Parts: sequence; structure tokens; C-alpha cells
Amino acid sequence: MLGPFQAHRDGTALDLGGLRQLAVLARLLVARGRAVPASVLVDEIWPGSPPAQPLASIQGYVSRLRRALEPDRPPRQEATVLVNAAPGYALRAGAEQVDAWRFESEVRRAAGEPRQVWTSMEAALALWRGPALAELANLPWAATEAARLEELRLVAVERHADAGIGLGMGAALVPDLEAHARAHPLREESWRLLASALYSCGRLGDALGALRRARASWREELGLDLSAALRGLEADFIAQRPAARPWLPEQRRAPERPAPRVLVADDQALVRAGLRVVLDAEPDVRFAGEAADGEEAVAAVRALRPDVVLLDIQMPRMDGLASARRILAGPRPPKVIMLTTFGSDENLYAALRAGVSGFILKTSPPEQLVAAVRAAADGNALIDPAVTTRLIATFAETAGPETDGLDGLPPALLTVLRLVARGLSDRQIGQVMDVADAGALVGDLLARLGLRDRAQLVVLAYESGLVTPGGR
Repeated sequence: MLGPFQAHRDGTALDLGGLRQLAVLARLLVARGRAVPASVLVDEIWPGSPPAQPLASIQGYVSRLRRALEPDRPPRQEATVLVNAAPGYALRAGAEQVDAWRFESEVRRAAGEPRQVWTSMEAALALWRGPALAELANLPWAATEAARLEELRLVAVERHADAGIGLGMGAALVPDLEAHARAHPLREESWRLLASALYSCGRLGDALGALRRARASWREELGLDLSAALRGLEADFIAQRPAARPWLPEQRRAPERPAPRVLVADDQALVRAGLRVVLDAEPDVRFAGEAADGEEAVAAVRALRPDVVLLDIQMPRMDGLASARRILAGPRPPKVIMLTTFGSDENLYAALRAGVSGFILKTSPPEQLVAAVRAAADGNALIDPAVTTRLIATFAETAGPETDGLDGLPPALLTVLRLVARGLSDRQIGQVMDVADAGALVGDLLARLGLRDRAQLVVLAYESGLVTPGGR
């Protein structure tokens, strides 16, 4: 996909047919293994002007593509690559079989020491042979996907350069970074990298000049001054502060956490669509897929391996509570957030005991939904402490004390348990206890007690009487 569209089998290029047939394969690849309804293929392959019998044409394209992709498949044996997936088709391919998927995976997990990032970004950028999906640029969905991949390519270019500056290659990178800043004058990172590369090789005047050019460009195009980060970098250059030398080991920035992938499970199509719009609007959250009932949710978790699941507590075929239990019982389970409109307190409390990260109302503002996802992905649930405390106050007494397992805990871990139950984050716990890595203490506590999530720690703290609602 990253250049002229091609498919290979055992090193031999395959005949993918004409442009429409090629577009069908490309559209299925863009869906990343999800089913694409035949009606959607018709609308997106012939936007606004389908032929007389579009479904028959789609079936013909699929049949010829199957022969090209699996030439050794016996007649009447089911296809394993381009498969039927009601109400349409899906493409089954491994992550390593598609250059765009490999590239995206490399970019999203790029972290660590500069040498490691430099090597991984070099390999990722080498996958590009030209503009993505250029043959299909007149189709809106292809243009959107190409723009998304191009944005990721720019991110890879910038991470590659950032790592190179960290390795002392600033002088060699200046020409490429100069071209990058000229081509993308409104990208803050392009100017930061160019100025930093110039400064790293002793060219203070040129580094300040680059920032002056950035300021002039932003004022002309946007009517804005430089961002606070670039103004701070400029001040650091002038004062020659250590903060102006981010390539030194002691000044390296912490790697970014990969964007959490979110599965939405709700029996109402409008709710799923609305949640997808909310998630797609956030650059640091990725929509992984959707499910319309509890059984689909369990299957989707196994297939897609999301980081977070937004799960309706009331669904057909298998209710949300049963689905959550099945999901959390699997290997390396995701974080689960229960969605509710009003819900049964008993069910919500049972979900907390099962290990969900918390719950949130479907009517919550978009920013609260996104904050819930981020909190769960970071392990900093609960989502709604006020409601959770009310639930625990109501039901902890009826559940009875569960003190087994707490008797042998060291005093420090009992303190951690109390603080978690009061809703403190890892950072706040570290400040209270004067420890550098409170997250490690929480992880040790979960492991000792055989629990999965902070929500279960809170429930245990109340049920054991270690903490009482409203007490200390």
C-alpha cells in the first residue's frame, strides 16, 4: 500500500486486475480485517454512479481476486484470505503481510533509547516506495486513508530525526530537516527539530534564525506567535541553559505511551456510531472495532486484542456483566469500562468485584468518556469515585468482610491499599509515601492479592473494613 499498489506471492507479483478490482482489495485492507458490507463496497467503489448490476460486479471482482491470492485453492473449498463475512467480505492477513500495517505498528511502538528508535524508524521509513494508494486518490475513502498514513510517515520522519539528534548526528540531519520545515512550516515539531539540530552542532545563530522564520511563517499564515514550547526553546538557546540540549542522556524525554485501542460494545447502532465519532476525534486514542451484543464483544476481544473495552451493561444474547466476566477471565485481558444509562446498583457492584475498571454513563460529555478511557488504559481507575463510593457503602456490609489475604500484607502495602481506596493516583500515592515508583507498589499489591484491577482493590478495602465510607 505504501507506493504503487502491489501484491506478491513467493516473490512473484500478482495480477490484481483493473482499477475497480484493485480498489476492492485496497478497501478490504483499509478495514484491517473487519467485514465490509457489499453495499458499502458498491457505494465506495462507484461513488454516486454504480453500474447496472453492482453486486454482480463486486462478486466477480472478489472471485478473480481469490484466484489471484490463492491460486492453489481447490474448487469449492472455502477461501482463507478474502473470505465471506456477512453481510459482505473481509481480508484475513497477518500484521507482517501488509507493509502499511507493519509501518504503523513500528511507529506506534517506537520508544526506548535513541539507537533503538533510530533503527526501528529507519526500517519503517524504508517500507515507503511512493505516495500511499496514489492510484485510488479520486476515491474519498482512499484519500482519507492516504492522508492518515502520510501523517504517520511525518511522525516517523520526526522521531527518526529526534533519535538522530540524540545520537549526535545533528549536523548530518540539518539539510533534511531544513527541507522538512520548508515543506511543513506549520508543524511545530519540524521547527523544533531543525533548531535543535543546528544548536547541537554549535550553530546558535542559525538555530535562532530558524525559530525567527517559524515565527514569521506562523504570523503570516495563522496570525499567531510561536507556541509556548518553541518560545521556551528560544529562551533556552539564548541563555544556553541545559534544557536547550535535549540530546544529552539526562535530558531525554520519556517515550510516549502507545495510543490505547478501544472496542465499543453496545446493542444500539447510534450509540456505537456516536462513541466512534468521539474516539476518532482524539489523536491519542484509537478505535479498534465494535460489537452489537455480549457474545460478539467476547469474540471481538479475542480477535482484535483491544486495550480498553466500553461495554454496555445491558445487551442481548449475553448481558454486559457476563461478557465482562468472560473477557476478564481470558489471557492478558483488556481494561473494561461498563456503560450504563441508569443500571442496577447490584449489577454495577458485581462488575466492580469482577474486575472492571469502573463505569460511566452513556450520557456523559465526550471529554469525560475520553478521560475514562485514558484513565483505564493507564491503570488509574476508578472512573466515577463518587458513585463508586455510594455503591460500596450500600453493598459492602451485605457482602461480609473478606480479611483473608490482608493479614500477611506488609504495613507499607496496607497503606497503599488505603490510599488506592481513597481514589489517589500513583503520582499522589508516591507523594504521600515519599516513594519514586508507587506504580510498582500497586502492582505488587495486586499480585499478592491475586486481583486484576484497582477497582477490585477498592472493593476489598471497604469489604474488609480497612476503609469505611466517609472514614479515614
